[in-house]
Amino acid sequence: MVSAAPSPILDYLIWGGAFLSLIGLLGLMWCIIYVARARRAKLSDDAMRAKLQKALPMNLGALFLSVIGLMLVILGIFLS
Repeated sequence: MVSAAPSPILDYLIWGGAFLSLIGLLGLMWCIIYVARARRAKLSDDAMRAKLQKALPMNLGALFLSVIGLMLVILGIFLS
């Protein structure tokens, strides 16, 4: 029984997904550092709320990129 060679497109799918996940992970680390600095600054409630409202979309976007990247990696592994 001869197995077919994996398609290079699936390799690109796996590596592209890993790259997206890495970008998402870096974004999540940025959010953690941003919020930690804000907590250390001992800001007032209103200032802290403003900082957290700025970090929330970035956090959700980074989480979305990580999830989509991991889904692409799993899809590429499943199809190859």
